[in-house]
Parts: sequence; structure tokens; C-alpha cells
Amino acid sequence: MIPRLHVVTDDQILARPDFETRACEVCEVLETGEPADEGVVGGPVGASVALHLRGPRTTGRRLTRLARILCGHAAASGVTLLVNDRLDIALAVKVDGVHLGSRSIPPTEARRLLGASRILGVSVHDPSEAVEAAKSRADYLFLGPLFETPSHPGVAARGAEFMDGVASRVDLPVVGIGGVTPERVAAVLAFGAHGVAAIRGIWDAPSPPDAVQAYLDAVERAIREKADGPGKTSDPVETRNPGEQSDLR
Repeated sequence: MIPRLHVVTDDQILARPDFETRACEVCEVLETGEPADEGVVGGPVGASVALHLRGPRTTGRRLTRLARILCGHAAASGVTLLVNDRLDIALAVKVDGVHLGSRSIPPTEARRLLGASRILGVSVHDPSEAVEAAKSRADYLFLGPLFETPSHPGVAARGAEFMDGVASRVDLPVVGIGGVTPERVAAVLAFGAHGVAAIRGIWDAPSPPDAVQAYLDAVERAIREKADGPGKTSDPVETRNPGEQSDLR
């Protein structure tokens, strides 16, 4: 099963002197956490989380070292470990899979090299890209940015409602990314998302493990509310606020 929460890094986060410690703490907390209810976020807590090593300008040597360090921690906690863009590192370290962006190797070629057993994710930005990615035998998609985020300055927010037009076109789990805070999780899932992804919402928090738990709690609540049906959700659904600048992703 594709995890509901995707914890993504960037070059600045990977360069932080405490990144390795923080990332290991996230895995260790998930290893000792209480299992979620079956059918809500997928059983064991760690299995609900994917950790993405993403660093477009980070050296291959450092990414390889970090992947090797985190492999054991991720395996012990059930966390899915993915490397973004660098298929060579994913294959060399034997992580769980790879996530590809628009400048990466074509997904069809990645699938051929990965084989059928490893996870292949693809970032898309509209329905047509989603349909093409689905043909390439991707396992899941990232869609965004849904809300304004410093990670993509100058890119207009599409709003949570944009998810519906993509998720309804493909038979794949679609994960919303871009300015998704815990408070916005319910709206994103209400429009058909399988889960959410975050960068600063995790790594800029005082405690990344606590931030991960806050997102997981929000996902669990959203899934329960969706299962209960209309009329049983107490909080209003937030979609888009174009004038609001979020510092989370």
C-alpha cells in the first residue's frame, strides 16, 4: 500500500547539520508508535509514512551516504524510503523505490530498470500528465502545488479542488503537495487525494516527529470523516485562499 504521508526533503534541509539525527528520530518514533486502526492509515504507524530523499543540487555521494544511513532505520520502523530523481542511487542502495520529477529519466525507462517490485512515483501538474504517468506503470502520483509555497515561488495555487479533476482521471493513488498543512489535510482528501506530502511542515517544526504525528492524526480524522459520509464533519472544509502565503509544504 502507498503511504498516506510523504515526508520530503530539499537541498537546504539535507545540508542542515542535524538532519541525520532528526530523520533517524522520525523513524525511531514511528518504530515505537502505536499501530493505527486497520483500514485508516494502513496498520503499523511507520507503514503510513514515506521518507523522500530529495536534493536536486546535493551531491550523489552525500545522497548515497544518507540513503545507506537511513535504510536500516526505515526498515526497522516500516517507513518507505524513496530517493527522488536519482534512480542510480535507488538501485545502488536498494531502497524501496524512486520518485521522478519532470527533469528525471522517463518513467517507462525507470520501471524497466526498477522491476515490478519496487515503488515508482511521478510528479504531475495536470490531468494529461497524470494520464501519461499512469500509462508508464507508476504506482502513485504527486499533484501540486495545491497551495502557495516558498518551494515554488511565483507559481499560482490551484486549491484543493484541483485534486478532483486529476484523481478522477486515473486509477492510481494521488498525493497532494504544496502548502499542505495539517489543517488543510481534510480538504485535500475530501477532493479525492490518497494522502499528502510535506516539506517545511515537518522539517521546520520544533519537533519533526511531533509534526509527523500531527499530519498522521489529521489524515486519520479525514479518512474517518469521509467514511462517515456528508453531514458528520464538524469542521468546515478549507479549499483555497489565494492571498494567503503558507510557509509549509
